[in-house]
Amino acid sequence: MATEEKSTATPRLPAEVFSVEFNESLVHQALTSYMSNQRQGSVMLKNRSAVRGGGRKPWRQKGTGRARAGTIRSPLWVGGGVTFAHTKNHDKKINKKMAKKALASILSKFKTEKRLTLVEDVNFKEPKTKIAADYFNKTGCDSALLITNDADENTILAIRNLKNFNFLDAKNINPYDLLKAKHILLTHSAVPVIKDNLKC
Repeated sequence: MATEEKSTATPRLPAEVFSVEFNESLVHQALTSYMSNQRQGSVMLKNRSAVRGGGRKPWRQKGTGRARAGTIRSPLWVGGGVTFAHTKNHDKKINKKMAKKALASILSKFKTEKRLTLVEDVNFKEPKTKIAADYFNKTGCDSALLITNDADENTILAIRNLKNFNFLDAKNINPYDLLKAKHILLTHSAVPVIKDNLKC
């Protein structure tokens, strides 16, 4: 199999990140915040000044018997602008300390349930899906999230077409991808990166 593994000493999983009591309410709050912040606002709506046309007053102010009108693009008219036009902001804030604790709580739960496995750093020499599939078959997992540190392009290309396997850079871990995983494969070099990022 065309893989290149770096033999390094097995790192110790720091207790402050991987031995934390699971806090369901905090994890829920962090997950809700993350998913809300990923949402795109509604399409940009146009107010009366942004709608095309309507520059001319449709009829004179007095003497017609009709209501006064200054533009055919009034929000009251069909084809007019929207009264309170704006994009909706779905962002939900959570402070950094709480977000870090939530991630540590999730990782600790995976470790407690023996669904987290330390693996040596791996870089595939070729960007072939079969190579990645063979690698994961050797781990004995039918579905897993591989957390790496600075994965090279070959590794990314080899894994991305696998249905039940995914990868994540250690600097970009988030509650959604962690909770979606069935099993986590954590590379040796990713451990110190996660420790540094999650220390409070």
